[in-house]
Amino acid sequence: MRIFRHVAGLPEFVRGSSVAIGNFDGVHLGHQAVINEAGTHAEKLSVPLSVITFEPHPRRYFRPKEPTFQLTPLRSKVRRFEAIGVEQLLIVHFDADTSQLTHDQFVDTFITEGFQAKHVSVGYDFVFGAGRGGDADYLRERAATDGFELSALEPVKDVSGTIYSSTNIRNCLVDGNPLGAARLLGRPWEVEGRVIKGDQRGRQIGFPTANISIEDYVKPALGVYAVWVGVEEGGETTWHMGCANVGRRPTFDKNDVNCEVYIFDFTDDIYDKLLRVALVEYIRPEKKFDGIAELREQIALDSHDARTLLESIGSDDFRRAPD
Repeated sequence: MRIFRHVAGLPEFVRGSSVAIGNFDGVHLGHQAVINEAGTHAEKLSVPLSVITFEPHPRRYFRPKEPTFQLTPLRSKVRRFEAIGVEQLLIVHFDADTSQLTHDQFVDTFITEGFQAKHVSVGYDFVFGAGRGGDADYLRERAATDGFELSALEPVKDVSGTIYSSTNIRNCLVDGNPLGAARLLGRPWEVEGRVIKGDQRGRQIGFPTANISIEDYVKPALGVYAVWVGVEEGGETTWHMGCANVGRRPTFDKNDVNCEVYIFDFTDDIYDKLLRVALVEYIRPEKKFDGIAELREQIALDSHDARTLLESIGSDDFRRAPD
């Protein structure tokens, strides 16, 4: 996948693309439907498949003091785009200049002049331009006058009628329902980060853990989870079973929220390596223990429950380890 940071001077081979446009936070099954629609038209028209997304998320730009809400910071989002076959990706830096583009300037800049798009695919709720002045109806008008095809997809729903949406996924995670989030994503939700040095108390009690910061992510319900743990090295990810505490570690009077992972049957030194942690099932809420012995006993029980669950997941189960 080729990644571009500026719309000016895009190479000739991306001209005439079928383009999907959106924030695509989570790259969930609804987003994938929008991108797949662009892909179908790319194949039909024999043109490249391209995606336009924005960094930072416009919501973060306009409301910087809000708690972090993102499901997939940029690195994770780029990985998902590549996994589903996106060929070209334009990452638009969302800043004051971008925020002041009118909706007609937005279309001129990115669609008709930048990509000279043959087809555009967006979701039903896509809005753009200063004051959110542009929407799917405006794009239909421009498609008619500027000569590109448009697909504006209606809400995509699961079998229960739940819309595949980033908001619904966030709600699942906050409610301690990673399984519900995974159903909407099509895969377990994951966080990633470099392993940072902790207090090494886990090693002292027989359960060595790896710590990663989750400050760039929406905060899921605090507690213990069965997880898949991906250790990245040399561009490859090896997945292991594990158990993670997402929380403040009240037994040790900590206040910051991080993700502390115990990887089963694993002894390698992974400090400063990139770790991916996929939440599969919520085991229990976080709690404060009376002492180390009680904590050790509970970790053993949690690990047993997590291992039993993860070992039961088949290769065709959407809860399996991510790609």
